[in-house]
Amino acid sequence: MNSVSENSKELKQATENFSVTRVLGQGGQGTVYKGILVDGRVVAVKKSKVVDEDKLEEFINEVVILSQINHRNIVKLLGCCLETDVPVLVYEFIPNGNLFEHLHDELVDQTMTIWELRLRIAIDIAAALSYLHSAASFPIYHRDIKSTNIMLDERYRAKISDFGTSRTVTVDHTHLTTVVSGTVGYLDPEYFQSNQFTDKSDVYSFGVVLVELITGEKSVSFLRSQENRILATYFILAMKENRLFDIIDARIRDGSLWNQVTAVANLARKCLNRKGRQRPSMREVSMELEKIHAADLQLHAYGSENEEDNKKEVVDADIGIQSWNNTAVTAPASHYDVGTASLSVSDVEPLFPFQTR
Repeated sequence: MNSVSENSKELKQATENFSVTRVLGQGGQGTVYKGILVDGRVVAVKKSKVVDEDKLEEFINEVVILSQINHRNIVKLLGCCLETDVPVLVYEFIPNGNLFEHLHDELVDQTMTIWELRLRIAIDIAAALSYLHSAASFPIYHRDIKSTNIMLDERYRAKISDFGTSRTVTVDHTHLTTVVSGTVGYLDPEYFQSNQFTDKSDVYSFGVVLVELITGEKSVSFLRSQENRILATYFILAMKENRLFDIIDARIRDGSLWNQVTAVANLARKCLNRKGRQRPSMREVSMELEKIHAADLQLHAYGSENEEDNKKEVVDADIGIQSWNNTAVTAPASHYDVGTASLSVSDVEPLFPFQTR
C-alpha cells in the first residue's frame, strides 16, 4: 500500500468538508467522495455511514487485506484515517465508474458496444481473482464479486473494489460462515445451502458477470418471467435450449465475433455449475479467456498473411491478364446474425458506485 497518512482536517479540506458536490456515489456501506490532496493527487474517499461492530470489522478487514496485496486489476488502498467519527478510507481515483453503470445505464457513453472491450474486461477481472486465489501470499476470497464492484479506469481496464466482506483462508481453502453474505443474483447456491464459502463461490459470481457482459442483462430482473428472474437461471436455460443467439446483447450483435462469444458463453456455463467441485478454478478461467482472446489474434494474423498472398495473386493475375481474359479474383465473406436481448430492471443496489463528475 502506498502510504497516505491523512488526518481529519486534511480530508475535510480535500473533499470540501465532505460536500455533496463532491459525492461520487452512495451505497449500503457509506458515501464515496472525490478528494484532491494538497500535493494535487485526485483520490476517492470512502466514509462509512455509521460505526457499529459489523462496519468496523469490515473496515479493519479491508485495510488488512488491501495493505498486503498489489495487482494492477485491484483498486489500490492509499491510506486510512481513524481521527474521524466514522472510519474513512482513501483509494486511488478511478475515473470511468463501474461496469454496472456502463452495461445498464443508458446515460453512460456507448463504449460497451465493442465486444473486444467486454472480453478485455473479463480477462482483467479473471486475472485479479486468479491472483487473489492462488498467487497472493495467502488465498483471499472476495465474496462479493458483481458488476458494481468492478471499476473502470481511464483506459477502461477493470479493477476489483470493495474488500469489506473478503476473507483470507487457511490451507483447507474453505471458509465457514454463520451468516450468508453476498448479493442476490450473484450468490453461489451451494454456499447459500451449506454456509461454506470456497474459491469456487467466487467463480460462480464471476460467471454471472460473464453472462452480464454477454447478454447486457442485469443479475436480477422483474421484466423477465418469474422462473427467469435470476440471470443465471435465464442463461442456463437458454444454453440448454441452444438459444444463445436470442439472448446476446443487441449492442454487440454486429461487431462481435461469434466464435469468441460462444466460447465465453460455454466458459460461463461451466462457472455456473451448481456443484462447486465441477467448476473450473479462477486460474483455469483466466487461462481459458486468454486463450480465447489469443486464438482470435492468431486468426487475424493468419487473415493478414492471406490478404498479402491475395494481393500478390492479384498482381500476378494482372501481369498475365493479356493471355487469360475474363479472369476474376473473389474473396469469401462471412456474417453472423444474432438476436437481440431484452431490457431489464434490477433491485440490486450498488455498494461502491462511482460516478465521474
